Amino acid sequence: MLKKERYKTFIDHFETNMPVAETELEYDNPFQLLVAVVLSAQCTDKRVNIVTKKLFEHFPSPEHLATSNFDELFPYIRSISYPNNKTKHLLGLGKMLVEDFGSEVPSTVDELIKLPGVGRKTANVITSVVWNQPNMAVDTHVFRVSKRLGLVPQNAKTPLEVEKQLVKNIPDKYIHKAHHWLILHGRYICLARKPKCELCNITHFCRYYEKANKVKAVMAKTDKD
Repeated sequence: MLKKERYKTFIDHFETNMPVAETELEYDNPFQLLVAVVLSAQCTDKRVNIVTKKLFEHFPSPEHLATSNFDELFPYIRSISYPNNKTKHLLGLGKMLVEDFGSEVPSTVDELIKLPGVGRKTANVITSVVWNQPNMAVDTHVFRVSKRLGLVPQNAKTPLEVEKQLVKNIPDKYIHKAHHWLILHGRYICLARKPKCELCNITHFCRYYEKANKVKAVMAKTDKD
């Protein structure tokens, strides 16, 4: 299957079967989403949603973070991975939003990555989810699934390489959804250690599945011989 056909098959399948694809993080506004995404680094969305429910009650705005301190904020996120660093990041993030951005979440990647705790992946998530900008955030799920499906070359070594390949080959209008298609497929079907290929309905264009079947065929033939 040629690359162009593979991408078309990927988009057609998910546009038909998952026309609405959204983040599983719970939020009411861009500020809350930004905080949730910062907290979600190396942590499950489920855990983040549990924590932010109380966190947002006590820190509903950038001003609340900007005027807080470590000892006050830390208890709310202590069950999140790397709570010390993330507490410091959120305090700095709140202060910068207030002082440099008028308490508004900036809408560009270049501005967002200036905030403490915000890297390119987080900035891409915010701009994609909030403003439907054609930016592709590459987390471990996107990195793994895009390579397994054959959307990007196996020799793509970094998230940025994968991001550039996906953005280049997916039409702009689908990029913000394709991000979630890849994440959700990786989270529930194409697991890292034991992918659930028996439950997958896109094995017909998956290079990983094709390769696995070839290996099984060779092993079966060897056993018979």
